[in-house]
Amino acid sequence: MRSVLFVCAANICRSPMAMGLFSDQVLPDAGDWQIASAGVFAPVGYPAAQNTLAVLNQRGIDLSQHRSSQITREMMQTFNLILTMERGQKEALQIAFPKQAPKVYLLTEMIGEYWEIVDPIGGPLVDFEETAREIQHLLTAGYERICSLAADMAGDE
Repeated sequence: MRSVLFVCAANICRSPMAMGLFSDQVLPDAGDWQIASAGVFAPVGYPAAQNTLAVLNQRGIDLSQHRSSQITREMMQTFNLILTMERGQKEALQIAFPKQAPKVYLLTEMIGEYWEIVDPIGGPLVDFEETAREIQHLLTAGYERICSLAADMAGDE
């Protein structure tokens, strides 16, 4: 089974947005995927930000049941591919879980680039819409690489 974990800071904006968008993208093959999200510093049990929900609802994606979760060792071991939004998140996971480090990437690395996705929290709806467009572009342009890494990376510790 292919598996991908999207990671941001609090697991209420970018990572649930990426999880929802990617889940929608692989919908015809959803049974072949395990897709989730978590946060490096996430408070547990919070819903996605209202603007995250609004932006996804505009695309027909319902994340109203999402609740934030903090990254765990079990998640790091379970998922074949871990995609972060910022360099600091990538580095923190690679330091905290050195045996899992080879499967941690910035989302932008899926298209051969290396930049951070800005956190829209606290901004207006337009900032969330821009973040969703950016993430959607990365997921679409990087789809083949995501599929390959999600299937091929071994995650046993």
